Amino acid sequence: MPKKGLKIATIGGGSSYTPELIEGFIKRYDELPVKDLYLVDIEEGKEKLDIVGNLAKRMIKNAGVNINVHLTLDRREAIKDADFVTTQFRVGLLDARIRDEKIPLKYDVIGQETTGPGGFAKAQRTIPVILDICKDIEELAPDAWLINFTNPSGIITETVLKHTKVKAIGLCNVPIGMVYGAAEIMGVDVNRVSIDFAGLNHLVWGTHVYLDGEDVTDKLIYSLGIGKSMSMKNVADIPWEPEFISSLGMYPCPYHRYYYLTDQMLEEIKKDAQTLGTRGEQVKKIEEELFKLYKDLDLNVKPPQLEKRGGAHYSDAACSLINSIYNDKKDIRVVNVKNNGTILDLPDDVVIETNAVIDKAGAHPLSIGHVPTKIRGLMQVVKAYEELTIEAGVNGNYDAALQALTVNPLVPSAMIAKKILDDIIEQNKYYLPQY
Repeated sequence: MPKKGLKIATIGGGSSYTPELIEGFIKRYDELPVKDLYLVDIEEGKEKLDIVGNLAKRMIKNAGVNINVHLTLDRREAIKDADFVTTQFRVGLLDARIRDEKIPLKYDVIGQETTGPGGFAKAQRTIPVILDICKDIEELAPDAWLINFTNPSGIITETVLKHTKVKAIGLCNVPIGMVYGAAEIMGVDVNRVSIDFAGLNHLVWGTHVYLDGEDVTDKLIYSLGIGKSMSMKNVADIPWEPEFISSLGMYPCPYHRYYYLTDQMLEEIKKDAQTLGTRGEQVKKIEEELFKLYKDLDLNVKPPQLEKRGGAHYSDAACSLINSIYNDKKDIRVVNVKNNGTILDLPDDVVIETNAVIDKAGAHPLSIGHVPTKIRGLMQVVKAYEELTIEAGVNGNYDAALQALTVNPLVPSAMIAKKILDDIIEQNKYYLPQY
């Protein structure tokens, strides 16, 4: 008999995404008996935690399910004996993200939350905190699963797997977004579409796309070539060039535009920064509107406006994964998991994003072998950048940090890498105890 009553701790419980998670647990309550859900935040996030936590309580009451929601600033109390810990926190809040976007732009380099120098800065702030959280998990809930959603998800998950004993699986909503995007382009129900994924977090390729089990990759590529598009709320929707997409022969994720269409994306980002503000500044406004909505005592469901935030399908990803582990489902999900020979062109101990069978023992990636030459180079370079970023973040190693930014495909030279790095360290001093 499965034990009754799961304890789940969500670090970053005051996030505007929390209603997504609550909706996911409500929807699956019959097979996923969550008894205690601890929403944890820090002192600076207390007001948001109270607002979103009270909405969570109203949603649960409205749904008539028996889940106790606890709001707390005491992370250790939340983690103690938890079955699952989910992480969705942002060190330095949105103001840090806005700095991450603006620093590279000063040097005519793409400033983005998780890709390029912005993602590097976010990782440097996040690594000390995730390692600290993992110490608590090792001590207080050694059998818990860590489901990491904190970006850059692949880098943070790899940090945990390389430097702690915690059982961790990383998640991202991009692959799910790609499945929804493919379904929309083809005008079919999303449940009829499946995709083979290979690559890294925010650098994942759909190598094969299936409709009702039939390979329709070529049809989808053709649609992308004639201007049908699939992007996300937070990535500019620049159309793919027909010859390019046809020669790629795979379904690129929205973030590939930063690498394949760098100059156009940079222009787009610069234009937005001067008119609408950076994406972080736009998100700040969206968040203010969301939290106004969340305060409404009559609101007791997830509001549709949340999808503007760019993290749609988050709850489906997180709650489905927890459900698959808990119920030993042996179904296939797209996760960030240790490579262990899955992609032969990458080291065994790094994290990749791919399809895996999920059961109570965790994620078992489906073998890929060698990837085609046309994607191998970019994948290896970005992975080298990620490995150096982790080394820098764990040890405060300036040399590794400089090399990480220099090899990143979005940074044009070592000189610019150094200027950006020095600005990042200077403007994030408070959050970088390791340096």
